[in-house]
Amino acid sequence: MKKFILLAFLALSLPVLAQNKNAKAQLQVEGVCNSCKARIEKAALGVKGVKYAQWNVNSHQLSLILDERKTSTDQVQEAIAKAGHSNNLADGSHKVEASEEDYNKVSDCCKYRDEEVVKAHH
Repeated sequence: MKKFILLAFLALSLPVLAQNKNAKAQLQVEGVCNSCKARIEKAALGVKGVKYAQWNVNSHQLSLILDERKTSTDQVQEAIAKAGHSNNLADGSHKVEASEEDYNKVSDCCKYRDEEVVKAHH
């Protein structure tokens, strides 16, 4: 009986042990300027469990350190999309599009879907 209880305890605790409290993740986030950078990083850091978020304006790469026991990249992606920025995992999978309503809330200089705005920043 003791062996059964021990095995049951180990089986239930294994998924918790597999979660990393300092997991690194990379996202590709659409944006064009330092205002976008501030908005993207603020949205990511606003998710409980995100410890570090830095977005590179030129590469559009967002580097994250997060506590997988408290959050997931899915939750971070949703928060960034809610802030108006479409994004996907660094490998190109799992794209999360910002809704038109959320995208339209970003300032005019941040309209990354507008070719003229993008050209003005390069």
